[in-house]
Amino acid sequence: MTTTVSLSFAALTIDAADPAALADFWGKALGRPVSPGAVAGDTAVDVTGPEGGPRMILHNPAGPATAKNSVHPVLVTDHYDEEIERLTALGARALNEIKLPPAALPPGVAAVRQTTFADPEGNEFDLVIWQPE
Repeated sequence: MTTTVSLSFAALTIDAADPAALADFWGKALGRPVSPGAVAGDTAVDVTGPEGGPRMILHNPAGPATAKNSVHPVLVTDHYDEEIERLTALGARALNEIKLPPAALPPGVAAVRQTTFADPEGNEFDLVIWQPE
């Protein structure tokens, strides 16, 4: 029996102490517009097209969460050094940079560089570049 999958991400919700400030950071980082969220008090970073990924909703929860809900976005670029400078200027803090050895890479990939950042509220995300052979 074959099952047809009809799911896709509509939005990614991230808890934030200051949803508007964090939405401003992510809107500028991703080059997307910031708009009101789906619920009063939330703020959203909208998509600009189907290739842009899901909408981001920045949410200040009313109470403590029942469990830790870590999300670690990975952003890919062809302009690694320029994006590091731009993200840092927006308020991101670089935490760690790695370069994967060729033996650890899939066929057709010559090099991978990855920097882990913290956004202005300390949420971690990665910036990565895959350099083909």
